[in-house]
Amino acid sequence: MKLSLSHLKRYKEIAFLFWKYGRSDLVQNMGLDEPYDPEKEGKKIGDVTPDQLADDLEAMGPTYIKIGQVLAGRPDLIPPAYMKALERLQDKVTPFPYEEAEQIVMSELGVRISKAFSRFDTTPLATASLGQVHAAALRDGREVVVKIQRPGIRVQIAEDFEVLGEIAGFLDQHTATGRRYRFCSVLEEFRRAIQQELNYETEAQNLITVGANLKEFVHITVPQPVPDYCTRSVLTIDYVQGSKITSISPIARIDIDGGVLVEELFRACLKQVLVDGIFHADPHPGNVFLTGDHRIALLDLGMVGHTAPGMQENLLKLLLSVSEGKGEDAAETVIRMSEKMEVFDAPEFRRKISHMVALARNQDLETINVGRTLLDVSSHARDNGLFVPSELTLLGKTLLQLDEVGRILDPTFDPNASIRRNVSDLMSRRMKKDITQGSVFSSLLELKDFTTQLPGRLNRIMDAVTNSEVEVKVKAVDAKLMLDGMQKIANRITTGLVLAALIMGAALMMRIETSFRLLGYPGIAILCFLAAAAGGFWLLITIFMHDQRTKEK
Repeated sequence: MKLSLSHLKRYKEIAFLFWKYGRSDLVQNMGLDEPYDPEKEGKKIGDVTPDQLADDLEAMGPTYIKIGQVLAGRPDLIPPAYMKALERLQDKVTPFPYEEAEQIVMSELGVRISKAFSRFDTTPLATASLGQVHAAALRDGREVVVKIQRPGIRVQIAEDFEVLGEIAGFLDQHTATGRRYRFCSVLEEFRRAIQQELNYETEAQNLITVGANLKEFVHITVPQPVPDYCTRSVLTIDYVQGSKITSISPIARIDIDGGVLVEELFRACLKQVLVDGIFHADPHPGNVFLTGDHRIALLDLGMVGHTAPGMQENLLKLLLSVSEGKGEDAAETVIRMSEKMEVFDAPEFRRKISHMVALARNQDLETINVGRTLLDVSSHARDNGLFVPSELTLLGKTLLQLDEVGRILDPTFDPNASIRRNVSDLMSRRMKKDITQGSVFSSLLELKDFTTQLPGRLNRIMDAVTNSEVEVKVKAVDAKLMLDGMQKIANRITTGLVLAALIMGAALMMRIETSFRLLGYPGIAILCFLAAAAGGFWLLITIFMHDQRTKEK
């Protein structure tokens, strides 16, 4: 595989990362002419720990920090110790200098910070892979936070994805794992998700949309943006007075009704996924706040998921099957919504899913986890030759993170029971959503066409029956192949009969004395014998050649 000089160093860093974490066999197949020497880059080779993985990803830049954040929410891919180490990448990333942040804000908003804000804190409240957040106040006294994108982040991420794309393409073409997991497709979805997060105007619109959709939930709030202070690289939203779910002390939990909060949060998530078609796809504990008035605030809507109506119905059926312990129904739903590969083993997949769902059904409240079950379903599907839609994996990750939040607010919360409690409301909402003014008018127009044209169509059918003009056409998929085979059989039988007739005729003519003789025998009889011998030889040769071709296929 050919790489440009500008990408070679990055490529070797990634190769070294594979080697360092036990995938040296993969590195050897990646075509490096010389090993990557970490000592030249100031690294040390030693015992690898989960914390070192987090450090390495952070040192490699924003793209790999984001990969670490995604892995932190995927227990089906990495061990728990590594998940715990990678969680710090969700909100503990090295900040960039305030001077650069100030320059970006001035460039994006077109005014000095002192003109746009009455107060702007120089120390960031939080830092992330793509940007950092500063507390500020508008001129009218409105408390806000300003999210500022890291300088040069778009160019750096584009270059990283170029290198990752080349590696993913190589793995897809030359490894069985790549062909099964389709790394290029996964990487493309990840690239689109990051591109959305890099556009803060899109995130502002997501805040407005999700905030409007969740307005009915009194215990949930979504901070709203300040449109005039939002650009592609700067996002200004309301300041949320509160603290992270993970930082709530046991004493503080006494004053809140955790059961009510987590029930409403779970119901809001189901509504987003199964009714609204847009949902918060990254509700990890760092993005969920508890406000001073004991409400839940959902932050950071840069990553959202979208579900089409058809996918919503499939996901609802799957959730119901899992919550009720119906493994066979869950397996059938996954098969119907997924793309089948050549190696797909349907019986084995149904057996594994039935066993897994049954085990999940019998778990106690402390260990039950719907999100983990959905991710396990996706993992078993890939192992058995199914390529599941990305919406299923994203929903599993979202529910897994909500389960984690639920454990903090109410350890006795049962997500399966919540699904069953809310299914009737979700179904009625879906039906009401489908019955729009446009759909009703469209159905009425189709009904009008049907009723007005029905008498004429019935008259034509009755006339055709009366005049014996009704024809039934049966289309057989393999009819031509069958007819060809029957014709070959008939040809061989006819040939055999002709040859037999020649032999019989020659035998009878041998007793008739004629002046025309060959080899001392009647000439016509000998000619018939020779024709029969040649025809028999040709028939045997064609049969032999046909049988050989059949064996080769």
